[in-house]
Amino acid sequence: MHPGLPDVNQLEPMGARAQPNRLARATLSVFVAVLASLFLLFVVGPVAGLVSSGGVRGLSALARDTELRQSLILTALTATTATILGILGGTPVAYLLARRSFTGRAVLAALMDLPLVIPHPVAGIALLLVLGRASPVGSALYAAGLRVAGSPTGIVCAMLFVSAPLYVSAAREAFARVDARYESVARTLGDDAWRAFRRVTLPLSARGLTAAAVVMWARAVSEFGAIVILTYNPKVVSVLSYDRFTSYGLSEALPVAAVLVLFALIPLAALRALRHGDPAPR
Repeated sequence: MHPGLPDVNQLEPMGARAQPNRLARATLSVFVAVLASLFLLFVVGPVAGLVSSGGVRGLSALARDTELRQSLILTALTATTATILGILGGTPVAYLLARRSFTGRAVLAALMDLPLVIPHPVAGIALLLVLGRASPVGSALYAAGLRVAGSPTGIVCAMLFVSAPLYVSAAREAFARVDARYESVARTLGDDAWRAFRRVTLPLSARGLTAAAVVMWARAVSEFGAIVILTYNPKVVSVLSYDRFTSYGLSEALPVAAVLVLFALIPLAALRALRHGDPAPR
């Protein structure tokens, strides 16, 4: 035997080593599958239990419960208004963050994400501090006939504050996915910056912007913490659900909460429809 080669009599057969490896991989796969199943059950189970317990009662209550019906309409209107305001104000900010490099860009991006990490009751307190009647801005708005706290305007402000960062973040990604060279080509053909944006960037990013708006609307619909601080009355559905729970108990809160969950499924279904044509990940 060559002195540099191992003794063939001491080598393990390949089949003997492969068998424990296959067993280890199978055990790991089963462990990961169990973890994933428990996680899915944890996420889906409470929602499924809520809908199965109160969904039918909630839908039937829509016909006779005037307060629930009005709160649902108020939720839809205020969330839609907040989303429109978010689109109008957030789209230029998202484009700026995606396309321009300037001093303070990282700070601006961090500031836009700040409402996502603030506890929402704290966000409500901050809004009340700035827009309440005791503040200079709030008193000036009140003198001009615009009441913020305790009105639908306050609900819109709370929804806008907590959900607009989601739109800006997603819109920024949508703009970043559009190749900047397309805009450069349009500029060389005589388009100014605005015309290149309108004719090239906006159509190419429209799908991502629409998805961003849907996510913002869904987040606005489900907001509770900031709204309950700024405007308890009139009640949106999330506040009405809390009010029924604290006033009458779980049985009366279930139908309202189930209706809110079913209502939230509308934008989720719309979002999945938008992404229906996306290529499946490999």
